[in-house]
Amino acid sequence: MGPLTGSERRGRRAPMAEINVTPMVDVMLVLLIIFMVTAPLLVAGVPIDLPDTKAGALDQEVKPVQISIESSGAIFVDDRPVAAEALSPLLAQIAGGARDEGGPRIFLRADRSLDYGRVMQLMGEINAAGLRKVALVSVSGDRK
Repeated sequence: MGPLTGSERRGRRAPMAEINVTPMVDVMLVLLIIFMVTAPLLVAGVPIDLPDTKAGALDQEVKPVQISIESSGAIFVDDRPVAAEALSPLLAQIAGGARDEGGPRIFLRADRSLDYGRVMQLMGEINAAGLRKVALVSVSGDRK
């Protein structure tokens, strides 16, 4: 768009047909940064050092119940701390509220530094409550 010349266009400018995309790019970059910062925070709330595996991820439609054991032995059910003596009644309540046989899917997340016997003890309590769909959560070996 050069200078306007000619007697018929004296004093009038032609409308500009270009879109200024700079504000839109600025907003999109801010949104990208916000999502990049918040996405890692949306993962499971209890920090646990999971063991590695070569198994693939499971596809889930219904949100499973997550039971986590920290390296200190503290037990969490869906990110809420649970005392050891209150675990059995809570598991029985979860099993009682299930519609399908075997109860809801249970994801057991145990820190790798825990004793194998402690993890098996918790699995026994889950099984005794009537919950049969237990999956052990691990980290894929290629995600290091």
